[in-house]
Amino acid sequence: MELVFEVVEIRGKCPVYKEGDRIVIEGAEININKTDALCIHALPSLLHYAVALRERVNPVKLGLSKDENYAYIQCLDPGEPYTEGGTVVFRCKVR
Repeated sequence: MELVFEVVEIRGKCPVYKEGDRIVIEGAEININKTDALCIHALPSLLHYAVALRERVNPVKLGLSKDENYAYIQCLDPGEPYTEGGTVVFRCKVR
């Protein structure tokens, strides 16, 4: 089972990610070879839902999407005017 979190939007500035970057989780392991970058601000949000999504809990029921094929999760950085960073929105697909 593979979870693919892909960056679909960046609101503000992100020093780590660009659109299209991916984080790939296989089972309980982050596949570093298939992963473009890791950020300690994004990981807690993503990992919070990883097990449920891996077990194919419907993302609509989790409140993470309007489409049962994808989940949308954003990082914790609120961006301007509160920080100099920005919020990154990830789309997750289970393969």
